[in-house]
Parts: sequence; structure tokens; C-alpha cells
Amino acid sequence: MRGFPPPPEKRPDLSNWDLAPFNRWSFMNIRNLFPTVDVKADYSSIQTLPGELQDLSSVTFLDYEGEEKTIAGFLDSSYTDGFLVLHKGNIVTEKYFNDMQADTAHLSQSVAKSLVGSLSGILHEQGLIDPDAPIVKYIPELKRCGYRDAKLVHALNMTSGVRFAEDYNVPGSDMTRIDIASGWRPVPDDESQPTIRDIILTPPKIRDHGKIFEYKSVETDVVAWALERSANKSLAELTSELIWKKIGAEHDAFFTVDRAGTALANGGFNTSLRDYARFGLMMQNNGKAGNTQIVPASWVDDCASGDRSVYGSPYTDTCADGAYSNFWWVNNISEGDFMARGVFGQMIYVNRATELTIVKLSTWPDYKILDFFRDSLAAFGAIQNHLS
Repeated sequence: MRGFPPPPEKRPDLSNWDLAPFNRWSFMNIRNLFPTVDVKADYSSIQTLPGELQDLSSVTFLDYEGEEKTIAGFLDSSYTDGFLVLHKGNIVTEKYFNDMQADTAHLSQSVAKSLVGSLSGILHEQGLIDPDAPIVKYIPELKRCGYRDAKLVHALNMTSGVRFAEDYNVPGSDMTRIDIASGWRPVPDDESQPTIRDIILTPPKIRDHGKIFEYKSVETDVVAWALERSANKSLAELTSELIWKKIGAEHDAFFTVDRAGTALANGGFNTSLRDYARFGLMMQNNGKAGNTQIVPASWVDDCASGDRSVYGSPYTDTCADGAYSNFWWVNNISEGDFMARGVFGQMIYVNRATELTIVKLSTWPDYKILDFFRDSLAAFGAIQNHLS
């Protein structure tokens, strides 16, 4: 994207903006591509992140193939845009690559789901939602589809029996239909563009609810709809008032929106590297920022646990002792470390026991590269051991 204008073959479009090499630019320039809605920060109460910088570049670990790798080599080879390590509330390492700057807003992809999960805990504490209540209590329209007898907790933990094919960029898949509705993919010829909530109203039930964890992005959009209905405020307003202003964010964040103005809850959130770290630090501190309790501590505990009995292959291929709860991934049940994860390499890793939060923002050349993810966990473990 160099030049005025850039050459046509270098410009991303709706068919390729999130694919290599275009995503290396587009993930940090989302507002040049899509309509958005602000998540306002409170500039009068920015939380300072003190620094005790250390050079972690030479810390080594064994990658997935058993080869020794340094943190510097890992960051370079895994298409990193931003990397920040917080230990005991202090910035230990903060690095930017690929023209990213401290004030650059980077697309989160499914890290956004964990934000919605934490917001759900706040509204539960306020008595506005009940995870054990039927979803149709908040969204009566869903009586017409597979969610008609599902509980809100089934969506929060992605254990509903609703069909949703999480097949990225595959014509006709449920995920592609959501992308089209959100404005992230071109509308097929001779079709009209639906909205995100048009898609939510369509999936059928294919099995009993609560039996199996299956990753389904649409569940986050379902929960976000319920939150908006229960609080009578938009997702952007709720996020701003209940999380963003309270964690001391230094930048406004934003969601992408569809043609109806609905925020893409499952992956459309964008903010700066440090503000992702502030959100992670709040979860590391049992839901507190400073002396302010934001997310209930009991809800954070739930995010770091989960039902192992419903968690199986292929998810155990990367986190053998993991789980999924309230839109957070648990790396290891016994250790209690948990994380927000998004395709193309977005991660917020939280370990309360070692007071460690790590943020990695990336633009991988493909949606899912399991070796990169496994190496990320190995690198985080090496950093944790080094700092301890």
C-alpha cells in the first residue's frame, strides 16, 4: 500500500483483505476498509503501565519440532506485529514490527469473544442476565431456530447443539455467511446482503444442548444480542462504560459494524497493544484494575476453569488438558492459565499464579497454523520460567 494511489494489484479487497500478504497492512488499517463504531476511553483516568524492561530476545525454548529457538527468532518467524509482556504489573518487553506503532489499532479477530465473555460476567453481577436462563428470554425471535430451547450458558461455553460450520472463506459455509453479513466478504451475485442477526435466526439444532464443546463464532453474536437487549444499550456503549473506561485504556477502541449498525462481536474489535495488555492485566488481577472491581472475581475463576468432560478432539490436540469457558480458552486446567485467541495469531495469555500477561498480535499467512500456536505457548512458558 505504497504510493498515491497504491498500484491496483497491491490494494486489498473484500475477497483477500485478511489473507497474505494483504493482511499485513489491513489488520492495522481496518477503518480504511470497513464502517466502525467507537468504544470510548476515559482520557482523564489512563492507567500507567510502569516499565522494568528486560532483554528477552536471547531466551530459548524448544519449538514444536524439537529445535531450539530464541524469542527473537520466534517473533521474527511468526509474523509478529506487536508483542508485550507484563510481569507483576510492569512492562518487561514491548516490541513493534511491520510498521505497527504504540497508537496503532490492530484487529483482534476472536480475542473479541473473550471481551464479550468478560462483559457478560459484569451484567450477570448486575442482575441483568442469568446464564441459566433460556436465550429466548432475551431474544424471543430465536424461537424460530435451533436456539429455541438453549440456555445462555450453552452459548457462553459454545456447547449448544446448533449447527454452525466454522469453515473460513469456504463458499456457502456458516462462517462465510456471517462474514458476508458483517461486510467482510463480497455479497454473491443475485443475492441481497443479510445482517448478522438475520444469520443468527437461521441455524438448526442438530443435537442436544450442553453435551459437546464445538467452536462456533456465532455464539458470541448471540450472547452480545442478549446483552444489548438486557441492558438496552449497544455492545460498544456497554464495553466503553463497563470495561474500557474502567481499565484506564489510553485509546478509543472500535468494532466493525454491519449495514444495520450491529457490532461484530465475534471478531471485529480493534485496539492498541497496550490496551489489550490492560484488559489482560485486569483479568490477571481477578477482575480488578487498581482498586476497582470490574469483572467479578468468581467469573474470572470460571473463565480459568471449565468442563473437561465436553472438551475433546481436535481441541485437545493443542491444549491436551484445556477447556473453554465464557469465551476464554483454558490452557491447562490444573495450572489455571487461560487466554483469548484469534485466527492469524492474536493472543492474550494470562497466568494469575505467576502474575504474567502476554499479548501477541500477528498477521499469519493463514487462519490457523497450529505449529505457530504451539510455539507461542512454548515461548510464553520459557518467558515465564525466565522471569521466575
